[in-house]
Amino acid sequence: MTDLPSDRPSEQPTGPEHMTPDEFREAGRAAIDWLADFLADHRDGGHARPIVPDVAPGDVYRSLPSSPPAVGEPFTELLTDVDRLIVPATTQWQHPGFYGFFPADSSPPSILGELISAGLGVQGMMWSTSPACTELETLVLDWLVEACGLPDRFRSDGPGGGVIQDSASSASLCAVLAARDRSGGAAQLPRLRIYTSAQAHSSIEKDILVAGFAREQLRVVPTDVGFAMDADALAAMVAADEAEGLVPCLIAATVGTTSSGAVDPVARICDVAGPVGAWVHVDAAWAGSATVCPEYRHLLDGLDRVDSYCFNPHKWLLTNFDCSAFFVADSGPLLDSLSIVPEYLRNAASDAGEVIDYRDWQVPLGRRFRSLKLWFVLRSYGTDGLRAHIRAHVAATTDLADRVASNPSLEMAAPLSLGLVCFRHVDGDEASERLLATVNASGRAFLTHTRLDDRYALRVAVGGTWTTAEHVTELADLLDALVLDGP
Repeated sequence: MTDLPSDRPSEQPTGPEHMTPDEFREAGRAAIDWLADFLADHRDGGHARPIVPDVAPGDVYRSLPSSPPAVGEPFTELLTDVDRLIVPATTQWQHPGFYGFFPADSSPPSILGELISAGLGVQGMMWSTSPACTELETLVLDWLVEACGLPDRFRSDGPGGGVIQDSASSASLCAVLAARDRSGGAAQLPRLRIYTSAQAHSSIEKDILVAGFAREQLRVVPTDVGFAMDADALAAMVAADEAEGLVPCLIAATVGTTSSGAVDPVARICDVAGPVGAWVHVDAAWAGSATVCPEYRHLLDGLDRVDSYCFNPHKWLLTNFDCSAFFVADSGPLLDSLSIVPEYLRNAASDAGEVIDYRDWQVPLGRRFRSLKLWFVLRSYGTDGLRAHIRAHVAATTDLADRVASNPSLEMAAPLSLGLVCFRHVDGDEASERLLATVNASGRAFLTHTRLDDRYALRVAVGGTWTTAEHVTELADLLDALVLDGP
């Protein structure tokens, strides 16, 4: 027996002093009151705070103590510092004038679902670690299949099913891993080739690097005049690789590209992939939410033939980040690639094959209870409310595109795509850059840019929770005024 040190404390140490239930209620009410005021500002137009903070690198770091406190501080002081130091240095993604990148929707039901998820403190890596966490996720993913008109092969009652990933980047990584191993894995890795559009999201390139591929194993397929993948060029590249003894492993298609909102021809891509056995993954991270409206389900053409599909409710479906819905037609290859079962994770339900263990559907072991906030959103708004959300934004974006097209100093840089307008100044890149800088400096709107046909283009992504047609009209008026006065 090991001797204990003689100078040990005479009394056992006690844990920290937690909030009492009453103190927690009081702090919680204060936090909710603060958030309610924050959201009310956005709903009223968001004029109390600038969209982009006026801070320099290091300002936030220097504004805070260099060491943590030894003694706990009252919650009121924390909330005061959030209001005083954090929010003024935060880009206001929920501002109705935020049109940059793609939307990152939030909503009161989703916030409350996230709060309850955090309070439950669930680690949902397996069914046995929280049955409700697993089974609710299975349910809400099946609900999404129905709500968005997805193929039945993505439902959980067949060989496939859905899972919530943190982002489309993680979803596509899982597709890459499953496709890699289905095509022979490590033994065949040098011969495998992956194909994606020149307009695809940069995450595809990162994913293939993480999965062990070299950069030259990624084939970048040219696009057509509308910036969608050229299926004829894809077919020629696949045939050339096969002729050299290489193995087409995966084709990553995009429905709603980041730069222009282009939609790759999924059905034609499947025609190319089928004969060579390549996995087809479709990334509809932004545009997929629109298919909750039946009139936009043409975006799903060919989806009944793909191996995997993802879209992000956290972009345009009123659900807080992070929440990416990833579906597979057959979960077998995914589990073959990602399932590792050490003894300490073995349990009767899993061993019997009676349950889904979502840890086998993702790269990390641990899982948050993400389905709770999505369940709150679906139940609070219903499919009718979600359709109204999408339709209002598409209608407002259509009006904005008409205003751009009618302005002699502006021109569309890509076809209108749902809630995305891409345009440029007719006087060229420098004028377009100045216009973007002036719009963003106005404090009334925030836009981002891209390059299309190697020319500078401004992007307006309409889709924020609190963005209305009136806000979009204000942006159109601002553009007219700036062009008239000269940016």
